[in-house]
Amino acid sequence: MKLRIDSLGQTETLARIIAKLVRPRDMIVLSGEMGAGKTTFTQGLGKAMGVTETITSPTFNLLHNYRSRRLALHHADLFRLERTGELVDLGLDELQDAGGVVVVEWGDVVGDELGDALVVSFSHGDAVIDEPGEQTTESRLITIEPRGAQWLGRMQKLGDELSRSFKVLARG
Repeated sequence: MKLRIDSLGQTETLARIIAKLVRPRDMIVLSGEMGAGKTTFTQGLGKAMGVTETITSPTFNLLHNYRSRRLALHHADLFRLERTGELVDLGLDELQDAGGVVVVEWGDVVGDELGDALVVSFSHGDAVIDEPGEQTTESRLITIEPRGAQWLGRMQKLGDELSRSFKVLARG
C-alpha cells in the first residue's frame, strides 16, 4: 500500500490509525532516510497507545521502553548497530513474547531477521506549501506492507481506515 502525507500532523494521523490495530506481540519496522518521519511516527503511535512519557529516538541507547494503559511500547533504533550479535543482545524477541508492541527504526539494516512485521517505509517527496504565506514542508511517500502472517489479516481494514484520511496511491 502506498500513500502520500504532507505534514507532521498527517504522520501522527497515520500512526494513530495503525495504533488502533496493534495487538500484543506486534512488530512494526520503520525504514527511511534521516529526517523522513520515523521518530515522529513512533511518537504518534505511542501517544495513541496511551504513553504519557516523552518518546525520543533511542539512537544512542538502541532501546527505550514505555508503559501505556493498553500495551507496553518498546522502541528500538538500529542505526548505530555495529554487529548482528547486538540484535540478539537487545532481546526484541523476548519483549515481543512478553506481549508488548515493538517498533524498530532502521529495521531494514538487518533485512528479514526481525521476522513477521508491519513494514512502514518513509521516503522524501515534493515540497508542499501548507498555506499561502506559511512554512513549506516536504511531503513523504509511505509504503506499508506486511512481512509474514502477523499483519496479513489486518491489511484490508488498515487500507479502509487509511483511505478515509489519505489519498491511497496504490493498494497491494
